[in-house]
Amino acid sequence: MKKIVYKNTNYSICHVGKDILYELAEFVVKENYVHHTIAYDERMIKNEIISVYNEELSFYSESIIFVVYDVNNKIIGSIRVFKWDRNKLLPIEKLFGINPLKEIHTGDEYSFWHIGRFAINKDTSIPTILLFKQLILFAIHPIICDRRSYMIAEIDNKLLRVMNALGIRTRILGKSINYLASETIPICSSKRDLLSFYRCHNSLFVAL
Repeated sequence: MKKIVYKNTNYSICHVGKDILYELAEFVVKENYVHHTIAYDERMIKNEIISVYNEELSFYSESIIFVVYDVNNKIIGSIRVFKWDRNKLLPIEKLFGINPLKEIHTGDEYSFWHIGRFAINKDTSIPTILLFKQLILFAIHPIICDRRSYMIAEIDNKLLRVMNALGIRTRILGKSINYLASETIPICSSKRDLLSFYRCHNSLFVAL
């Protein structure tokens, strides 16, 4: 399933379905290795691809997944967001032992949205910063629309610096670990922390 939510002459952003999950996992894992290492062994990362695929499959019913395709129908970007049901084990719990209900807010009126699987093709000719802004906008849109909400994520340290430079305020929840070939940091942002970025760049968020 592919539903185009944005399109121009160079690329399209699609809301995708379960049939894309393995291809998504493969893209995310390989791009992480390409961005942070000189080379990688296909056999070495196969287990990581399967692990990412199985994790995304477990959250699929709650997920909204966006994939960017170039004019040749090649994946050049991705991001995923889902609203936590407060029951399933979150990636941030699995990797860092962090429970948002203990570390962020205990109130029943607050909701938590997990953002992950962000990746952009290293060799794309499309400006990376443009794709970054658009993918983040699509991912945080449901958080902005929620009354009381928080974004939670595990972010590459370089990506975190870009987010902060663009005006997205974040709070670091714990020490970094090495995950998918990069230093990864657990963070959260309140709806208020995201609003400035959203209002500044929402002209890029154009749904068809």
